[in-house]
Amino acid sequence: MENKEPNEYASQLASQLRKGYLTYCVLLICQQQPVYSSDIIKRLHDVDMMVVEGTMYPLLARLQRDGLLAHEWQESEHGPPRKYYRSTEFGDDVRERLAIHIGELHKTLTQLKKGNI
Repeated sequence: MENKEPNEYASQLASQLRKGYLTYCVLLICQQQPVYSSDIIKRLHDVDMMVVEGTMYPLLARLQRDGLLAHEWQESEHGPPRKYYRSTEFGDDVRERLAIHIGELHKTLTQLKKGNI
């Protein structure tokens, strides 16, 4: 086994956790109205979830390909039309089920931290 510093190892695990939560966060942002990709990134940054375009665009493409997001083109005052993303009915169903799983995980973690298990 390779010797890693605890902070490095923990950072790698945190990165994996963030990737898992990112889909849920994007579905939350896109659930009520169409959202431009840069606005998705800004809203994530506003809540201290750091993502870059190189991560976001492949994720948006995958979520669209998997049927969780749809897009529509809207005219822009600042140049060419922009692609806006919104959650589909399937995406809404997945988001609701993810919320349940995340709640269960949170409950488990809380109990473990309190020593109740």
